[in-house]
Amino acid sequence: MAGKGTFFSRIFPHSKDAKKANKVNAFVMGIINLTPDSFYDGGIHKSMDACISHVEKMLTEGVDIIDLGAVSTRPGAADIDAAEEERRLMPALEMLLHRFPDALFSVDTYRPLIAERAIAAGAAMINDVSGGTFDERMIPLIAEKDVPYVLMHMKGQPKNMQQHPHYDDVVKEVYDFFEQQTGRFAAHGFDKIILDPGFGFGKSLNHNYQLLNAMDCFLKLGYPLLAGMSRKSMLYKLLDNEASDALNATTVVNTIALIKGASVLRVHDVREAREAVLIVDKLNNNG
Repeated sequence: MAGKGTFFSRIFPHSKDAKKANKVNAFVMGIINLTPDSFYDGGIHKSMDACISHVEKMLTEGVDIIDLGAVSTRPGAADIDAAEEERRLMPALEMLLHRFPDALFSVDTYRPLIAERAIAAGAAMINDVSGGTFDERMIPLIAEKDVPYVLMHMKGQPKNMQQHPHYDDVVKEVYDFFEQQTGRFAAHGFDKIILDPGFGFGKSLNHNYQLLNAMDCFLKLGYPLLAGMSRKSMLYKLLDNEASDALNATTVVNTIALIKGASVLRVHDVREAREAVLIVDKLNNNG
């Protein structure tokens, strides 16, 4: 696990502490869904004991940052109101921050109100599936709080995003979106951004693989990249199995993403992702 100061100083090469760090390697973000209906692990972390046990396991396996989400954004998911999101999220976040004071926690939310309360409680990063488009107040809030931010691309909303998504050129459209949204943050003097192409969020099977194949082109924008493909349907639909059988496939696409320049892997299975990071790092630094 990277230290609290190390993770962000190494992932943002322009940060004031970057020169003190070694060459940037990739990092592992572990997922904890505090939801009853997420596509793979919905409902299994509903108790505090379950959350503690899973965080302990991820920390033992080498996780760098842990992403807590209280709203399911799987395809077709129904929305919940802010009060319910807060009820699910805040007790778990506060408990985990108290129990694991040296761990880094990110919060997966597209609501500025929830982001603000999570940051006040001690969340180290905000992960927004809307990339700042669902609520215009998110951008000035993040800039004011100066908290690192995952800017993801999604076409549509979770309830309808997989209803025949269409692009003339998916790579160009995602690139253009990133350019536009990072520009909006830059207008507020903020650049601590990690870009996420949003695999599975308003993309067909072919769109997902086109994005993966071209992932390195997003490096031209000058921001680190996050790959979030863990156990998603782009894997198990292609292989004709289920999310529960998609660990090997997840490792394969994570390895490809690392070779293409990803700096963060967002995963359910930390140990396997950490092994992929170590192997690709050795490959890149053995010359």
